[in-house]
Amino acid sequence: MWQNSPPGSLYDHIRVASFSLGPDGRIDQWSERAAELFGIGARQAVGRDPLEILAPVADGRRGRHPAAPFLTEGGLDGRAWTGLVPYQRDGDRQEGLAEIYVMPSENGRGDRAALCVAVDVRALRGIETDIAASEAVFGQSPLGFFFFGTDLRLLRVNESFAQTFGRPSAWHRGRTPHDFLPRTEADRLTAALRQVLDTGKPVADVQLVGPVPGHNERRRWSVSLYRLHSGSGRPIGVAAIATDVTGRRRAEREAAGVRRNLALLNEAGARIGNSLDLEKTARELLDVAVPQFCDLASVDLYQGLLVGDEAPPGLADGSAELRRVAYSSAVSGAPVTGSGPKPVQVGEVHRYAFHSPCAQALRTAHVQVVPGRESEDGDGGLGAVVQSTLAVPMVARDAVLGIAQFSRTKGSEPFGERDTALAVELAARAAVCIDNARLYRREHERALILQRSLLPPGDPEAAGVEIACRYLPGNAATEVGGDWFDVIELPGHRTALVVGDVMGRGLRAAVAMGELRTAVRTLAMLDLEPAEVLSALDEIAHGLGRPGGKQSASRGVRGSVRPADLSEVYLATCVYAVYDPVTRRCTVANAGHLPPVLVEAGEPAMLLEVPPGMPLGVGGEPFEETEIELPDGALLALYTDGLVESRDHPLDEGLHAFREALSDPERPLEDVCDHVLSALDTHHGEDDIALLMARLRGLRPGCVGDWTLPPEPRSVARARELARRQLEGWELGDLVDTTELLVSELVTNALRYGEGEIRLRLLLDRTLVCEVWDSGHVQPRRRRARDTDEGGRGLQLVGLLSAAWGSRRIPHGKTVWFELGLPDGDSPAPDAVEALLSLY
Repeated sequence: MWQNSPPGSLYDHIRVASFSLGPDGRIDQWSERAAELFGIGARQAVGRDPLEILAPVADGRRGRHPAAPFLTEGGLDGRAWTGLVPYQRDGDRQEGLAEIYVMPSENGRGDRAALCVAVDVRALRGIETDIAASEAVFGQSPLGFFFFGTDLRLLRVNESFAQTFGRPSAWHRGRTPHDFLPRTEADRLTAALRQVLDTGKPVADVQLVGPVPGHNERRRWSVSLYRLHSGSGRPIGVAAIATDVTGRRRAEREAAGVRRNLALLNEAGARIGNSLDLEKTARELLDVAVPQFCDLASVDLYQGLLVGDEAPPGLADGSAELRRVAYSSAVSGAPVTGSGPKPVQVGEVHRYAFHSPCAQALRTAHVQVVPGRESEDGDGGLGAVVQSTLAVPMVARDAVLGIAQFSRTKGSEPFGERDTALAVELAARAAVCIDNARLYRREHERALILQRSLLPPGDPEAAGVEIACRYLPGNAATEVGGDWFDVIELPGHRTALVVGDVMGRGLRAAVAMGELRTAVRTLAMLDLEPAEVLSALDEIAHGLGRPGGKQSASRGVRGSVRPADLSEVYLATCVYAVYDPVTRRCTVANAGHLPPVLVEAGEPAMLLEVPPGMPLGVGGEPFEETEIELPDGALLALYTDGLVESRDHPLDEGLHAFREALSDPERPLEDVCDHVLSALDTHHGEDDIALLMARLRGLRPGCVGDWTLPPEPRSVARARELARRQLEGWELGDLVDTTELLVSELVTNALRYGEGEIRLRLLLDRTLVCEVWDSGHVQPRRRRARDTDEGGRGLQLVGLLSAAWGSRRIPHGKTVWFELGLPDGDSPAPDAVEALLSLY
């Protein structure tokens, strides 16, 4: 079957020309290719000597042309000839070199002739060079070259391709992608080949994955495709370049893992440890790890450490009890199995078996890799899906606090060495934060116990006074502070109301507050005036914080004593008020504190005009006191600055809002306290709040017996008689004998050791108080009498029969008093006879 030679064939590239010689040695036929090669048409060439066509040599002598003997005789004498013949194109004088093949022939008459074939040597050598270069590139390139025909079968592959895909190069010829790639990958490559063949658009970086014979590792290749064309532009197949990118892919994956780990560490640094809460810190760790690092995670901490023990039993061998404090899952809501088949819930206390990987991790403080296991009954089905688990001990300050478990499910990438190092780093960061939170919680609880032990009970009671109080910490982190209040019962049914504020927060402020509160109580029992109490308290505060309580100081320019280290100065404010329910008078002294608020019936709330004074600890300034008479039902409110001052509003606004909140003082006192706290902004969290409110009632009418006796012996009997009548009027017959005996002793002592008139006063409220006044300044002193002594047992008797007794100074003498509890039917009155007999 004959067909036209397609354009762009090999003959077009090598420029093959032909002509023939007649018996006379002249050209009798001249092809079109010869005309193109030599630049002479057939009309000019036919009948001419071929030497004239091939450009005679410079001297013009015919016999001297190198091809003369062959072109004139070759072929005509029956011999074939091949040689290189230089020529010069007619017209452009372009020199060339042709390789001419002269073959003998005969014409129709039997005469000898010759057929000549000429090839342009330069074109031929260029094609040879191109073929050699193509073969060198194809065969020697480290990249895998391969050619597909239009039927998508391999035509040729180079050695690099053969080595990449693990088969000899000859094996691949005629193969399809399905013969050397897995089915899914072969389908992808076939689709890409067909796309390139149809559209002519190249496709780059087709990722293929498959096994290589003789290797266990799956390889990854990057393939780029482009369509091949003939010289006429006809598609003849698809060429491809394949590169093994397994190592590069592994490096990219490792680099991505490093970037991911660095991002996780950066996130962990930003998110873990933002609070001093153990459980919240553990949850922050899991929020970072799941699902970015693992699919399941949990945190277990030693129960003993959580409750404050330094070394709970079993800590060293990992058998101590643990409590699950946090759990997170990207798979399901069921927790990771703990020490047995039963799931461990958050908050549950459990143990790990001694030989379990988790217990071993706790004992050795080294990470344990726990492989996945088959599902067991009761494990929530997670055993069938967990691929592996990292049991990472949580270590801080060389102590194991607990264990963190990170698990990945089947199908996820397994844990590697870099993942293990990352898990250790995450657990270590969280462990340090948890240990800080644990230590803070322990110290905070101790300080809180100390502070609360120093505050008065929730419902303090006092004679003639109704009390309500509130204490609010600034926030959970600053719950330990220096605010305090106190209600102190003084002799004579008087009551001291105290509110103070040590500057600063924390354990240091709480300790200083405790010292000052104890000092206030001690000074109050000495029955000093409020200004004297604050002066003594100022001296005590001035010496706090120094070794041994001594004042390490330097002399100032004015001769005052000031601390050498100002960081150790304890400053505090305090207001001290004493209310006498008999006289209805209140004496107030202030040491740099906000003034009390007084509310009388039908009147707006007002700030008491009390000299402000200097804060405690400054030293060198005297304190003043103010005495006011208060009607029954008046409301007195003492408070700290946290109630009325914050960043959101100035102090004046807070004080105004406080006075407005006290506009209805007739409601129950507890309700008034709640209303004040709800009306004011008490949740700003900037400072502690202490509020002490007292409704002053005074002693009920008829509850006071007051008499003046002359300084003579018969006043003893008169005192007994007055006491008996008063107690019978109060229906306290059970206390008559004891009261008569003790009154006799005190009046007798007043006559013997005192001066001036004697005053006897009986006060009835929650207890019975008897006071004997005289003008002498000598304080009674209790001593132990010997068996042979006739006296000296009076005060011993008072101490035996009374609930409390004492003496205090008054402006013009002293007062000796005793207190008896009221009979309640369950506790009998003290037996005076038994008390007297016990003295001998």
